[in-house]
Amino acid sequence: MVIRPIRSMVMNNKTNREGSLEAPTRHPLEWQSEAFYDETSLNEELERVFDICHGCRRCFNLCNSFPTLFDAIDESSTGELDSVDKSVYWDVVDHCYLCDMCYMSKCPYVPPHEWNVDFPHLMLRAKAKRFKDEGAPRRDKILSATDTVGKIAGIPVVVHAVNAVNSSKTGRKLIEKVMGVHRDAPIPKYHSKTARKRLKAHVRETGDDAVATASTTGKVVLFATCYGNRNLPSMDEDLVAVFEHNGIPVALAEKERCCGMPKLELGDLEAVAKAKEVNIPILAAWVDKGWDIVAPIPSCALMFKQELPLMFPDDLDVAKVRNAMFDPFEYLMLRYKDGHLKTDFKKSLGKVSYQVPCHLRVQNIGLKTRDLLALVPDTEIDVIERCSGHDGTYAVKKEFHDISQKIARPVIRRVGDNTPEHFASDCPMAAEQIAGGVENAVAEHPLGLLRTAYGI
Repeated sequence: MVIRPIRSMVMNNKTNREGSLEAPTRHPLEWQSEAFYDETSLNEELERVFDICHGCRRCFNLCNSFPTLFDAIDESSTGELDSVDKSVYWDVVDHCYLCDMCYMSKCPYVPPHEWNVDFPHLMLRAKAKRFKDEGAPRRDKILSATDTVGKIAGIPVVVHAVNAVNSSKTGRKLIEKVMGVHRDAPIPKYHSKTARKRLKAHVRETGDDAVATASTTGKVVLFATCYGNRNLPSMDEDLVAVFEHNGIPVALAEKERCCGMPKLELGDLEAVAKAKEVNIPILAAWVDKGWDIVAPIPSCALMFKQELPLMFPDDLDVAKVRNAMFDPFEYLMLRYKDGHLKTDFKKSLGKVSYQVPCHLRVQNIGLKTRDLLALVPDTEIDVIERCSGHDGTYAVKKEFHDISQKIARPVIRRVGDNTPEHFASDCPMAAEQIAGGVENAVAEHPLGLLRTAYGI
């Protein structure tokens, strides 16, 4: 039986109204079961959910998955999903980059609603099915292998050559031809002197002088992240400087792997599990010693807060890490609330355009970055809650780059019209994508802005 949501809403309006008022809940991801990869079951669920989306269309202005689906339906012979070629389903899957915005902010039919729509995790299931059956293109495997690529590109003899090729027009044309990475997409620089190397002599091994509050232990272990460690070490340095200025000891875990988000987006769930087996025991041991955890990249924090707990719902260490994981500004604002954050700012920031990344918005912690930067005297924050269209790898792929730019265009226009002294986003990749479209704009991280305001 095909579900027709518009008619059903008329027939059962009370159920829909009550369901839409309840907080979204997430079911565990049953990725280790055979049923998860069953082709017939998957196709039936794709058809069921796509038909519900067709009858609602609230998400038409999010990622390109929804316009792809709706255009295919509108251009079909019947104007309904039943006449859409099944190959279009995979186009919809390819355009989903698991930002979670449809689930967290738009869809009225998410659990506990009886229709039980979880569009992002259905797309993830489809990606996982395809990866299990077909693997992935070489380009996609390389782009998602952040640890391996970063380690090779960061070799002292190699790093200068890699950065030179990545920044030259000739090199980018070659990379586009060979790898399918768009010549105009922002590619980060690599550093041989990583954040973990730079910070080794500056972080604590003990936190005996930490001041605990009702919300925090007052001492944190830094999950440096792949990007922070090898591409933007200044972000991690700024974090340590700001935290220690506020009397919060910072430690580094003995070992660190990629959080697994790039592999999750690829559908390689076994690789996610392997990364989890390295990271979770180490981080859980720090939690047992009384330390909190911070990760400066929203996607990485979300991986530990949401995706790993849903993949491993019965793993007590995963739950332990989830409960101790914080976004840095979330942590600092908790300290402020408890009366333990310094506000001895030395420099105003003026007008700041601030883009809120999707993976930060869906954490449901509020606009903590804005709230903290707004404490700086003579500082005006223009908050932009729209997607950058970047998503780590989506925007750099040749076939998706132009679409990602279209998604980013409203943000780019807003920043350009605002003419700020600073432009920042908690996601460095999103910041680079946006800044690239704004004349004279420089991508900054809010932690760097906060450090500037403190004058440290």
